[in-house]
Amino acid sequence: MKMVMIAYNEAIDEEVMEILENCALGNYTKIRGVFGKGRTSGTHLGDDIWPGRNNVLYAACQENEAKQLLLCVKELRKKLGKEGIKAFAWALDEIT
Repeated sequence: MKMVMIAYNEAIDEEVMEILENCALGNYTKIRGVFGKGRTSGTHLGDDIWPGRNNVLYAACQENEAKQLLLCVKELRKKLGKEGIKAFAWALDEIT
C-alpha cells in the first residue's frame, strides 16, 4: 500500500476532486486552508501580504492506484502551470 499526499492551491479544489473521481479513489482525508511556501507556487499565508491558502489531501491506496494518481497530478500540473499542485508518495508499513 501507498500513501499519496497532494498539496495544492485551494483554487483548484474542483480539479483535484475530479482526479480522485477519475481514479476511482473514494477514500481520502482533506485538510482545508493550510499555509505554506513552494518554490514554484509561491507563498500562501492567507493574509493581505501573502494571500491564498492551500489544501492537503491524503489517500491510502494500492500501488497501482498511487501510480495512476501521481500520473494524473503530473498531467494537471502541465495543464495549470503555476496554480500550484504537488504530490508525494511513500510506502505504508502498517494500517490499523
